[in-house]
Amino acid sequence: MVLTWIAASITLSNMALRLQRLDPERRRRRLALLVELADAKALRERLHPRRLRADRLRELIATRRRLAD
Repeated sequence: MVLTWIAASITLSNMALRLQRLDPERRRRRLALLVELADAKALRERLHPRRLRADRLRELIATRRRLAD
């Protein structure tokens, strides 16, 4: 019983250390993904301004509906 508890605590501490090491790497990947998404959105807005207006109008209508309900 005691050995199981010790093994479990060692495993949990190892997992915590691994998560700390992976966290900056995960943060960098997430930031890179967000940058790519922002770039793609900016490109889409430049290439399709009419679509942008339609998207804004749709968002405005949805917001008004939420406020009305």
